[in-house]
Amino acid sequence: MLNTIMEAISVALDAEFGDGYEIYIEEISQDMGGHTFFIQCLNPTDRLFLGKRHFRQNQFCIQYFPLSEDDRNRECYEVLERMELCLEYIDVDGPMMGTKMSGKVVDGVLNFFVNYDCFVYRRGEAIPMMEEVSSETHVKG
Repeated sequence: MLNTIMEAISVALDAEFGDGYEIYIEEISQDMGGHTFFIQCLNPTDRLFLGKRHFRQNQFCIQYFPLSEDDRNRECYEVLERMELCLEYIDVDGPMMGTKMSGKVVDGVLNFFVNYDCFVYRRGEAIPMMEEVSSETHVKG
């Protein structure tokens, strides 16, 4: 599920920003240039909700590395506004809403946080049904 959400985030970013931007999911390389996004899941939690329903909280951090050396903050804030719009809803087998969006610029790098929380129903093991039942009764008197 997490990989599916990360792919959907990547598709949404690519649709908004286009081919001039690189998007990484696996790891950050040392020779990475500007106009680059890095997507990671920070703290996924799974909590039993009711019966076999589980509530999953998935917090993602999307880092943006700007190209500009002089106007890094300005570029980061422009990208932040566009990210809020394009990541409000992503397509994961239907629309999934992003919540708790926030962003901050630290050392010239934009850190954008968004949650994609959902309920998951876990099916239990199939218990074989009884095929035949036979009973014998006796009546007194």
